[in-house]
Amino acid sequence: MEKKVIILTGASSGIGFQTAEMLAKQGHTVYGAARRVEKMDPLKAFGVQPLQMDVTSGESVDKAVETVVAAEGRIDVLVNNAGYGSYGAVEDVSIEEARRQFDVNIFGVAMLTKKVLPYMRRQHSGTIVNISSMGGRLTTYFGAWYHATKYALEAFSDALRMETKGFGINVVLIEPGGIKTPWGFIAADHLAESAKGDAYEAQAKKTAEGMRKQYSGSMMSDPKIVARAISRAANTRRPKARYLIGFGAKPLVFLHTFLPARWFDWFMMHAS
Repeated sequence: MEKKVIILTGASSGIGFQTAEMLAKQGHTVYGAARRVEKMDPLKAFGVQPLQMDVTSGESVDKAVETVVAAEGRIDVLVNNAGYGSYGAVEDVSIEEARRQFDVNIFGVAMLTKKVLPYMRRQHSGTIVNISSMGGRLTTYFGAWYHATKYALEAFSDALRMETKGFGINVVLIEPGGIKTPWGFIAADHLAESAKGDAYEAQAKKTAEGMRKQYSGSMMSDPKIVARAISRAANTRRPKARYLIGFGAKPLVFLHTFLPARWFDWFMMHAS
């Protein structure tokens, strides 16, 4: 296996933490990036090098990338994993919160990608792995702003893949379904809180309870399947453009493609 220099964002917990460990164990030089560097201390045992980075800060992104290039002279793989989901009715979610989701989930990805691309172009090689979601191809109840960011990430990645093909750069989308991480509980909490005392409170409360029940159960997929998909994309000379993986991903995307829109809406509104 060819050893590569990898930057992976959102490495302080969950999928990012497990992926950083897996890639480092494979012998790659892994820089795990996150705002809270101390949370990545356990990864040092596997050879992961913690990197302080706030993907919404241009200064932070510039400094982090320059640190890696100064030490390694190249960047072979960028994994844009940092992101979060905040649910709530469009009427209830503040525009400030909506902007924050876009800042983290799409503009942060774009800013870091733009910083890394010149190095990959000069190498005439590289792989950019963007962690999207099945939620970039279908929409769930009360998830307007989260899904808007993921749909945007899908379009951004498709365009970038075409633009960079001639420079030997791969652009990959990982599209997980239901993964057993704290993500679902955080999204449920945001949803319930956003609707308190408003017109959507009853529906939001019921949906939030359903989300918590789903993420507390045993049907969600282990985060390691996402780490394995990222590993495949990073280690393959010609990775797939998309990896649709995890609980519910393939059947739900299939249903969204073939069911009439109002039928799928009904299904989503009653799924929890």
